[in-house]
Amino acid sequence: MPRIRGASLEEHHALVWSDLAGALRELLAEQDYGAITMGHIAARAGLARNTLYNYAADKDALVLALTHRATRPTVARVTAVADRSGEPAAARLEEIIGIVLGMSTDQAMQLIFRPGGGPPVTEMPDGPENPFREIVADVQRVVAEGSARGEFRRVDDVPLAVELLSGAVRAGAERVSRDPAAFTETVRATREVVLASLAHRG
Repeated sequence: MPRIRGASLEEHHALVWSDLAGALRELLAEQDYGAITMGHIAARAGLARNTLYNYAADKDALVLALTHRATRPTVARVTAVADRSGEPAAARLEEIIGIVLGMSTDQAMQLIFRPGGGPPVTEMPDGPENPFREIVADVQRVVAEGSARGEFRRVDDVPLAVELLSGAVRAGAERVSRDPAAFTETVRATREVVLASLAHRG
């Protein structure tokens, strides 16, 4: 039986997940995602391969699980902003964009936002398995509220509008991932594009 690290089983699993994220980041810095195997990840993390399969069935499932863990704090922050319904929708959207782009500066999220680094967000499963589902739902809620109040132009198909706008945010996240020094300018430009698309047409 493998040695348990940490004071509890929960702490042990947290340490292993941290090791797996670190191993995958290191491997991505050395080779393309497609060339990495579960054996490579297990060896780099200091695990037996059969132990790694207790955490994920395959490489894509591992990236998805790591993304779920990395996005938990961000999801909570975005939901808290979206819940402030008494504030202007535009201000809340600006704050959410800053939070989401801030994820791309987190090393754990490099697994998703690094171009070529892993399965892109667009290839992630729909429904509850997608770690970004809750963020998308919160953004849809803010856009719908802004449209209903007349703060934004009339948006008849909110899910489609948010899906299209998410492309701009994803591009911003990839830019920041490549060049962290561009964070402030990228946040500004992304906010400008998103809000301009929702503004009333003169």
